[in-house]
Amino acid sequence: MNLGIAGKFALVTASSAGMGKNIAHALAAEGVHVALFARSKDKLQAVAREIETRHGVQALAIAGDMTNAADVENLANTLEIKFGRLDILVLNTGRPPNPIRATLDELDESRWRDAYQVQLWGAIQVAKRIVPLMLGRNWGRVIAITSASVKEPMRHHCLSTVFRAGVTAYMKHLANEVGNKGITVNCVAPALIDTSHRTSASAYSAAQAEARKQLTPLGRMGTQEEVTGVVAFLASMQAGFITGSSIQVEGGMIGALT
Repeated sequence: MNLGIAGKFALVTASSAGMGKNIAHALAAEGVHVALFARSKDKLQAVAREIETRHGVQALAIAGDMTNAADVENLANTLEIKFGRLDILVLNTGRPPNPIRATLDELDESRWRDAYQVQLWGAIQVAKRIVPLMLGRNWGRVIAITSASVKEPMRHHCLSTVFRAGVTAYMKHLANEVGNKGITVNCVAPALIDTSHRTSASAYSAAQAEARKQLTPLGRMGTQEEVTGVVAFLASMQAGFITGSSIQVEGGMIGALT
């Protein structure tokens, strides 16, 4: 399927590695020029070179922190200078503090502050500065990466659920307000996705990964490509009548009918 977005310009946040990097590759494979935003300048530049070599599109590396207002302002100014426009915004954020804990064991106020800043405020700060760059063209796509735990809270995922639910609510309000500008706003809510690409302590152990497979009728973990494919579709021309929605990518884990 031709998604009809070749030549568009996209920004993907938290894109130096993991899901954000894979989303940037998925959009670039469709002919989209991509701006990458994350804290690690060296990693971003390496990803940008990789994308340009593999996909033949423009890839712009902009180092900065989503929670830092000056960095976000620099991001917006750089996009205006280098791209001159923006068509697609993908709001990907970092993970909550580790290790994950039971709700009543979340007693450390600093963990709550960190989760709020990284997962909710960072996304809002980027959106409120960058979405205005998309106005006036009568076309745009905003996609936030949240979690299926927003729909059905997962054990020991309190920090993630609380603040990603906030992102979901913000995106719903935004969808209602910019729809008449031709901009759709949606969330992609994954869970049970393979993280074997990670090398940090945050990756699930083999035993944990095996246990998580039993949470879905499919009996396996989802792949990164199965998430990025949904993101690419929501960015497409064909997804133009989907807005204010949250698309779950969790292998049937969620038991609710709606």
